[in-house]
Amino acid sequence: MEYKSPETLPYFAECRAVAMELGFSLVELQVVPQKGNVHVTAVIAAADPSKDIGVSDCGKVHRALYARLPALLGKDEDSIYMEVCSPGLERNIKNAWEFSVFNGKKVRVWDKNISDWVHGTVLSSSSESVELETEEGKRVFLFEEIAKAKFFNM
Repeated sequence: MEYKSPETLPYFAECRAVAMELGFSLVELQVVPQKGNVHVTAVIAAADPSKDIGVSDCGKVHRALYARLPALLGKDEDSIYMEVCSPGLERNIKNAWEFSVFNGKKVRVWDKNISDWVHGTVLSSSSESVELETEEGKRVFLFEEIAKAKFFNM
């Protein structure tokens, strides 16, 4: 699994600040130009891992981001299409960086060394590894040892 800092993505830092002002974490941001228009997709998570994201939460972030996007993107409001959503119940973790947002969440990782899923709760992460609380105790997984990861709901 690759660790890619989201700060390298265009507009991420600015949009992340807006989400944080409202008490949310920005997990993913896609800004895709389409025939003169721009399609923006934002995935947000609650700062508290025990809380879920609802429609009203997405609406709050949508209104705040949408108000700032024309100046940020250099486009008028009519040429920006935007959607804001939650990570979902069974999100595939696409970037190892996401583990830092999901501290306290239950996940499963496919460990290349044993060719099997390992279930646990995210305790901490760095740019090289993630620490999970598993049934066997605390375990650290290097991102290079993880083939894939996703949320795990029991």
